[in-house]
Amino acid sequence: MTDVPPSRRAARAAEADQQSQLPHDPEQHPASETEPTAPDSIDHLFAGPEVGAPRDRGEAVAAAHPDAAPSTRRRRAKRENRPRRSRRGLIGGLLAFGVFVALVAIAVTIFVEPVRALFAEPEPTDFTGTGTSEVVFTIHQGDGGSTIAENLVADGVIKSYTPFYELLLAENPEPVFQPGAYSLKAEMSAKAALSALLDSDSTRLANTFVIPEGTSLKGALPLIADGSGVALADLEAAAADWGSYGLPAEATSLEGFLFPATYDIDPGTSAHDILQTLVNRMYQSLDAAGVPVENRYRTVVFASLVQREARVADDFPKVARVFQNRLDQGWRLQSDATVAYGTGATDRVTTTDAERNDASNIYNTYQRDGLPPAPISNPGDVAIQAVLQPADGTWLYFVTVNLETGETVYSTTDAEHNAAVAQWQAWMRDHPEYQ
Repeated sequence: MTDVPPSRRAARAAEADQQSQLPHDPEQHPASETEPTAPDSIDHLFAGPEVGAPRDRGEAVAAAHPDAAPSTRRRRAKRENRPRRSRRGLIGGLLAFGVFVALVAIAVTIFVEPVRALFAEPEPTDFTGTGTSEVVFTIHQGDGGSTIAENLVADGVIKSYTPFYELLLAENPEPVFQPGAYSLKAEMSAKAALSALLDSDSTRLANTFVIPEGTSLKGALPLIADGSGVALADLEAAAADWGSYGLPAEATSLEGFLFPATYDIDPGTSAHDILQTLVNRMYQSLDAAGVPVENRYRTVVFASLVQREARVADDFPKVARVFQNRLDQGWRLQSDATVAYGTGATDRVTTTDAERNDASNIYNTYQRDGLPPAPISNPGDVAIQAVLQPADGTWLYFVTVNLETGETVYSTTDAEHNAAVAQWQAWMRDHPEYQ
């Protein structure tokens, strides 16, 4: 034992005596001697710690010895500064990904598809092969190559005008087509269709003609002449004797009573007998539709009007309803087709202001009440059925707003009708070729 000077021993004794009198302070103990009890629960991934509970041993030590554990506080601060995952962040990420996918899809639509279209093969303008089902095609007296090409497209024989017409122009000498009915096929190539028409000995139907729905008497007689071989003058003379065909008492001509269809006529048949065949066929259709004999004339007059005004099959009952509603309310029909017929123009349904204001025209339904005095065309079964069973509706107006597709707008009020007229006028401005 080392000796301590008395003075020092006295000082140490005094210091020890002072320490023994101080209160007990746990903060002066080492951390290992004051380690807290671990919490009973473990923090969930998305849950915070319990209020007042230490996060870990380091936190407890730091709390007990704020001056003695700076490194522990630094570690805790680093952990607290780390970004923690949350439900809101996960949902935001999913939404951002969805927006990204949508933007990619839009970009593909806007940029990729047009580029792909540039390199895609163009749609064929011609059919291939010799065709499918039979089509009776008529070449009318005076039809040129351009008209024939247009009619072939309209009848579904060829796909488009250009391939056929280009082949026609390449022919030397220029072909001469015989008027009449030809047995062709639907969906023929332009080359096959031209060959068939030029081979008239094989494809031209002897004594066959076609009367399309809505054809007037004036337009039907040349078709009959072309197909039957009977002289047009003989047919016109036979038609003038309209009282010999058993027509209704109200009739003043054969107009409306030559049923539109395809006819095969025996060689040598007279002009009168040919026309009688067409009249009998009209009576057959009226009887099949259940039209009483006493109502034949009015039905044919009404159906002839619907036939000229309607464009597609679905429109016939609607057009019939519009006219019937106007008749029921005592309104004038205001049909341009009747006005045009009264001027002698049987190939159009549009009219001028002067024509609509002409009260001397007995077919002018802008100036006169009720139905026109006589048929204005030869109607078919669809028009007859539409008159007998018009569609349900309150319409009082209709306007064909697209002359290419036949799209028609039906209206009940003046405002609706005026809007439809404006739509038609805009279409006409965009298509001056229809003026």
